[in-house]
Amino acid sequence: MNYQYKNEFRHHLVDWFNREKRDLPWRRTSDPYKIWVSEIMLQQTRVDTVIPYYNRFLEKYPTMQSLAYAPQEELLKMWEGLGYYSRARNLQAGVKEVVEKYNAVVPDNRHDLSKLKGIGPYTAGAILSIAYNKPEHAVDGNVMRVLSRVLHIEEDIALPKTRKVFEEAVDMLIDKDYPGDFNQAIMDLGAMICTPTSPKCLLCPVRDYCIAFQEGDTEQLPIKSKKIKTKKVIYNIYVAVDKQGNYLIEKRPNEGLLANMWQFPMIEMTKETTKDAFEKQYNVQIENYLNNDFMKFKHIFSHLTWEMECYLVQVQQLNQLPANAHFLPIGKIRELPMSVPMLKILNILN
Repeated sequence: MNYQYKNEFRHHLVDWFNREKRDLPWRRTSDPYKIWVSEIMLQQTRVDTVIPYYNRFLEKYPTMQSLAYAPQEELLKMWEGLGYYSRARNLQAGVKEVVEKYNAVVPDNRHDLSKLKGIGPYTAGAILSIAYNKPEHAVDGNVMRVLSRVLHIEEDIALPKTRKVFEEAVDMLIDKDYPGDFNQAIMDLGAMICTPTSPKCLLCPVRDYCIAFQEGDTEQLPIKSKKIKTKKVIYNIYVAVDKQGNYLIEKRPNEGLLANMWQFPMIEMTKETTKDAFEKQYNVQIENYLNNDFMKFKHIFSHLTWEMECYLVQVQQLNQLPANAHFLPIGKIRELPMSVPMLKILNILN
């Protein structure tokens, strides 16, 4: 794309954005902390889902100091249902470092930003361009899809090394006077017009500069190799109630998937799993199966699928429970941070 066309491309794109941009709460601020929060929440999560979480989160944690020293269980409860909980823990760790190392001022350069927990190349570029008006690339899936069509880039976007190609493309095209608007315009264009399937090319403000539109092969781009099949794990979930009406609940380990979240006991079902595995692991005895077909469903993560069969059982506590497990009343359980699959179970209990 020659210099003249680059200028025209920028102008039409930014002009379209200023007319048609979505009215989103994080677009009403230039506070780098608030933009940071929004970008972390938006990772692999729909905009409509994020908006109420973003508003509640900043009402609870209006300053970096309030988030940096918040109890982690409280933080996870605020994030409950949003998924990918490591984002919340990493955000808190990064914010705490800014409070303690940078006197609560978010760094305005990629070098220092990229050292913070949970901030990758995209998030750094978004903060720098939107909050600090610096011409820095912010490449996500939307950006790669749009530019693969505009510039007819045929590299496989599923390969990590390909991101560099698109970062260089953004560096070449970005509007140095309005870099934040430019980056957000590309994102909005990908979300609203240049969609994965059936792109609305006739409504596109930059179709005159799009090589794929001219070639008639927008549907064939971007090129993306197929994902590897996700792993399947089968669990029995025991919704175990004692004679006082309390439910058995346990805290997950402080590392790994859904770290520090609370759950009803889960027993992975393998060829080696015995029928009494739940009773042995939790030192309880099942007195009665209250509902053999209580609930059955799947939950799909990015890398694996849980297939869960739930049993509502009455138990007698015989010995000491594991250190991470407790019998608690339902009201207390509702105060604890739980993952989406556990909330599905909790929400049908009285």
